[in-house]
Amino acid sequence: MKKFFSFVKIEHTLFSLPLIYSGVMLAARDTIPSLGILILVLTAATGARTVAFALNRIIDRHIDKRNPRTAQRDLPSGTMTLWEASWVMVTGLALYFGSAYFISEFCFSMSPIPLAVFIIYPTMKRFTPLAHFGVGLGLAMGPLGGWFAISPSFENLVAPALLALFTLFWVAGFDIIYATLDEEFDRKESLYSFPSRFGKKRALQYSALFHFIAFAFLTALFFYSPFSLLALPLLVATGYLLYLEQKKADDVALAFFKINAVAGFAVFAMVLLGVWA
Repeated sequence: MKKFFSFVKIEHTLFSLPLIYSGVMLAARDTIPSLGILILVLTAATGARTVAFALNRIIDRHIDKRNPRTAQRDLPSGTMTLWEASWVMVTGLALYFGSAYFISEFCFSMSPIPLAVFIIYPTMKRFTPLAHFGVGLGLAMGPLGGWFAISPSFENLVAPALLALFTLFWVAGFDIIYATLDEEFDRKESLYSFPSRFGKKRALQYSALFHFIAFAFLTALFFYSPFSLLALPLLVATGYLLYLEQKKADDVALAFFKINAVAGFAVFAMVLLGVWA
């Protein structure tokens, strides 16, 4: 079990779960979703996260082995075999599809779409620096999935679309910060990222721009929904956290892991208070 958690980095769901449940609450508004739906959303998210991470690790295993920073990961170090990693992925697929099936027929019919993104985005850094948006798109589907779990139709999608666009640019921005760790390696290996393509300084400027755009979409969501003014401090707090993430970009452990986790929960609290207050 320890090997499994080490492989899929289950703690990284702290970035995605608050946004997924924000989508749930946007759709539910002033009602409380059933416990069954909330659990199925959790298992679907866990399954999807497991599949995405396993695919990423499997596809990138040879690159990871050449990178001193990632050479000790489970697959390149031999701690986990390719066969074991594949079974982790299959287990995640079963959990994801099974959960989608029990949520609704609509969600089950839509469930293959995220898998296409999960397969494509790990390969994107081989041919485009826009790979950061591939990661962002993968996580941006989370709020839409949460919305569809409650409202299984394509009607009234403006609010969840704004939340998804916030997620897209937020994730792309912080993935650029994370990619600064591999700037020299990526350049040497002819891998595409904003840091390897534009240099660290300019890449971080793009990251700041994307976070500004993300905050603009979140602000648009606040006024479009509309949310209670009691949620306004949480909107401001999220903006400050994005600013702080840029100020602390050189400390990747702080900016990428800790600040992002807090930012995700700040957004969830904003949505929750916004629709319930």
